[in-house]
Amino acid sequence: MTSVTWAQVLAWRMRRQFIEPPGGASAVEIARRLAGVQAQVASAAELAVAVRQAKPSPGEVASAVLGKRTLVKTWAMRGTLHLLPADEAAAYLVLCAAIRNWEKAAWQRTFGATPADLEAIAGAAAEALAGGDALTREELTTAVVEETGSRHLAEVLGSGWGVLLKPLAWWGVLCYGPPQGTRVTFTSPEHWLPAWKGLPPVDEAARTVVHTYLGAHGPATPEMFDNWLMRKGNRKKDVKGWFAAAADGLSTVDVEGVPMYVQEEHVEELQATAPATSVRLLGAFDQYVLGAGTGAPYLIPAERRAEVSRTGGWISPVVLHEGRVAGVWEAKDGNPSVTAFEDLPAAPLETERARLGRLLA
Repeated sequence: MTSVTWAQVLAWRMRRQFIEPPGGASAVEIARRLAGVQAQVASAAELAVAVRQAKPSPGEVASAVLGKRTLVKTWAMRGTLHLLPADEAAAYLVLCAAIRNWEKAAWQRTFGATPADLEAIAGAAAEALAGGDALTREELTTAVVEETGSRHLAEVLGSGWGVLLKPLAWWGVLCYGPPQGTRVTFTSPEHWLPAWKGLPPVDEAARTVVHTYLGAHGPATPEMFDNWLMRKGNRKKDVKGWFAAAADGLSTVDVEGVPMYVQEEHVEELQATAPATSVRLLGAFDQYVLGAGTGAPYLIPAERRAEVSRTGGWISPVVLHEGRVAGVWEAKDGNPSVTAFEDLPAAPLETERARLGRLLA
């Protein structure tokens, strides 16, 4: 079995994720390579794309989502909003839906809805969106409540967290549509996305998602994949089945004593990768961090995790040195102010701060 070090893995991931160096990939190509871009905070998603481009194009993300519709904004991994390639989004949704947390009694008690309620809501929402309309949260809630007669669900459906709408997104019933001023809307992906072909079989979805994840965030174990997908919330037999379905084209490498999966075509390139020496700044909620998880000790020092994964689910902008998280930063007066976890080479850091300052402007 080929053996590699974490230093090599991190350098390889940086190359695969267009971090080292930034290149000419489009927003859609970046989202496809990264297995989605978290878009819980819209400006963070835009920065995640821009920081990976040598020549960022302002407005490119919005154009891809609302104009060309080659990217779609919807709830996906870990129940958070993501930008996904429109032609592959359904594969991610299929695996996300496998968690079926709404079947648990604790979930039903917390949110006041049963699986039967969700089925009724999905049917009513599908009917309301069947004409291709884009409805605000309030309009969609009204339509669902009128159709189902479930008045007790009105308050939960109208909440800003979209708890009951996430399963509908995973079932392909709805996705984000064009905003109406400051209000979000929802529409049917079948009508909104030219590339939408419906939900694929689970084995087909697994091949797409597992291979894409490993192509950017590998080498990885099934447990690492599940942590990225649903914070280890899936049944182990499901995750095992997904990797079995994706087995063709996969290989294993030894990462400092732990066997991990990687795409077969990437083994030689990974083995030949030299450790990185660069300093790079990434924005909040960046996929480089989320793909590994903030609990990964090879990426983030355990004693510094709280500075990266903060209260309220906030993931800090980070400083990378040699591929590791070596600090965090925040924008002050339009420029990155760095809190370093270790000594950083001054010249590369200042060059990167200047680059990020231009992007923030």
